[in-house]
Amino acid sequence: MRKLIILALIAGTAGLAACNTVEGVGRDISGAARGVKNAL
Repeated sequence: MRKLIILALIAGTAGLAACNTVEGVGRDISGAARGVKNAL
C-alpha cells in the first residue's frame, strides 16, 4: 500500500509540473485519481 501511495504522489507531482493552467491541473488530478481507483 505504501508503494502505491508513493507512486501516486510521484505521478501527481509530475502531472502538475507538466501543465501550466488551472484547467490542466484539474485534468491531471482527475486522471491520477482514476488511475489509483483502477489500481485498487
